[in-house]
Amino acid sequence: MNHRYRLCMKTCFQTETKRMAEITIRDAIRQAIDEEMTRDERVFLIGEEVAEYNGAYKVSRGLLEKYGDMRIKDTPITELGFTGLGVGAALAGLRPIVEWMTFNFALLALDQVINNAAKMRYMSGGQFSCPIVFRGPNGPAEYLSSQHSQALQSFFVHIPGLKVVAPSTAYDAKGLIKSAIRDNNPVVVLESELAYGWKGEVPEEEYLVPFGKADVKREGKDVSIIVHGKPLRMVLEAADILATEGISVEVVDLRSLSPLDEETIEQTVQKTNRAVVVDESWPMCSVGSHVVSVISQRCFFDLDAPVALISSEHVPMPYNHTLELAAQPTVEKIVNAAKQVCYK
Repeated sequence: MNHRYRLCMKTCFQTETKRMAEITIRDAIRQAIDEEMTRDERVFLIGEEVAEYNGAYKVSRGLLEKYGDMRIKDTPITELGFTGLGVGAALAGLRPIVEWMTFNFALLALDQVINNAAKMRYMSGGQFSCPIVFRGPNGPAEYLSSQHSQALQSFFVHIPGLKVVAPSTAYDAKGLIKSAIRDNNPVVVLESELAYGWKGEVPEEEYLVPFGKADVKREGKDVSIIVHGKPLRMVLEAADILATEGISVEVVDLRSLSPLDEETIEQTVQKTNRAVVVDESWPMCSVGSHVVSVISQRCFFDLDAPVALISSEHVPMPYNHTLELAAQPTVEKIVNAAKQVCYK
C-alpha cells in the first residue's frame, strides 16, 4: 500500500468519524430549536419570559436577537391562553414550540392539550394535523414544596394522540427535540430544572433521535434498572456502587414514554432475569407502574424475583429539604432494591 493511498484512507476515516462537542443540556436544547428555526421558517417559540429574559432557565438565550419578536414571543402568565394560541397556529400550518415555565403550570393548559391538540387528527378523520411541541421542566427541583415539585408525566402518557419523551442527556435532548419539532403530531418534551446544567457529548453534525426507542446506557448481566428522565444520573451512580459489590447492572433509559419501547424492556429482562424500575413521580398509575406491568405480562416466566418499583412517596412534596429528599428516589433506595431482587 503506497503512502498516498494510506493517507487517503486515513482522511476518509476521519471524515466519517463524528466530531463531538461537550455542552450542557440547556445548550443542546437551544441548538435544536435554533437549527430547526433556521431550517423551517414556520417554527416559532412562545411562552413566559422566552424572549427578553432569554428564558426562565436561559434555554432561549440569544434567539430573540437572531429571529426577532415575531418568532420568539413573550406571553402573559396565561398558560391556557398561549397554549391554545399555539394549538391554533399549528392547525393553521405553523410549527409552534410552547414553553411552559414549569409543568406544574401546565395543569392550567390541560384542556387545550388533551381536548384539542391530542384529539384533532382523530376528530377530523385525519384531515387536520397538529404539529406542536409542549416543553419545559418537569418533576421536583429543590425547596419548591408541593405545588412546584410535581412529576406529571402520567397525565400526558395517559392520553391517546400525544407523543411523550423524556431526555436525560445532552445528546438525547437535542436529538429528541429536533424529532419533536419535525413530527406532525403534538409532542410533550419532559425536561428537568436540575439537569439543564449537566454536560454531555453532542455531535457537531446534524442527527435525530427516533421516538419509541430506548437506550441501553450501561451493559450488565445481573439486574436491569429501567429509568427515564433526571433519575438516570442516580441510577448510574447506584450501578457503580453495586459493581464494587460484584453486581453487574444493565441500565436502560426509556427516553420515549409514548410510544414505549416494550421490546427493549423485554430483551433486557430476559437477559438479566431481574428488574428494578425507577420513576420520580408518585407510584399509583405512573409510568413506572406501567413498566412493571409490561414486565409482568411479557417476562413473567423469565423473572427470578419480583419486579421492584422505586418512586416518590405517595405524599405531597414537603418543603423541608431533609423530608423532600426522603420522599424521592435516592441512590441508597436503588442500591437496596437491586440487592433485594438479586439475593432473593
